[in-house]
Amino acid sequence: MSLILGLTGSIGMGKSTTAQMFRDAGVPVWDADAAVHDLYAQGGAAVAPMAALHPPAQKNGAIDRAALRDWIAADATALKQIERIVHPLVARSREDFLQHHAGAPLIVLDIPLLFEGGGERAFDATLVVSAPPEVQKSRVLARPGMTKAHFQTILAKQMPDAEKRARATYVIDTLSLDQTRADVLDLIDKLTGPNSDA
Repeated sequence: MSLILGLTGSIGMGKSTTAQMFRDAGVPVWDADAAVHDLYAQGGAAVAPMAALHPPAQKNGAIDRAALRDWIAADATALKQIERIVHPLVARSREDFLQHHAGAPLIVLDIPLLFEGGGERAFDATLVVSAPPEVQKSRVLARPGMTKAHFQTILAKQMPDAEKRARATYVIDTLSLDQTRADVLDLIDKLTGPNSDA
């Protein structure tokens, strides 16, 4: 039976890079953001129901995230309506992934708002990636189009890093790529090796 590890971390903490390190080590990784992207893309399962709900959201056979953001900003009920469509489809994607990789000793589910959504109970263990605030800020502000105001808006929606660290089963600090990779490999060994905790 697979051990299910929930991976999370606030913006700029190195979650995507860490997730790729698990993939590089042969661990199956499901990405919640990528699942939503696929649902919104041409032919995605969310396109028709979302277009029926809010026709301006559809552009060239796909869902336009900018149009969704505008709708959410203008209508206080929009987000709940969107979630009623998207959440079940994301859950189905996750379950399909788990079934497809059922033989793997370890499966990682990469979920940005894992603790915020109260979903940690569904996992055997959780991993938070973290970095000092000044490192986080410099990484995020280096992204194209990012502003200090937008960064603060995103941070305000995320649980404080200290609280995530306190709630997580494991924490990896992402200050250097080499050390992060070594910590990922150590954790894989800890969770799947002959003397694993699992």
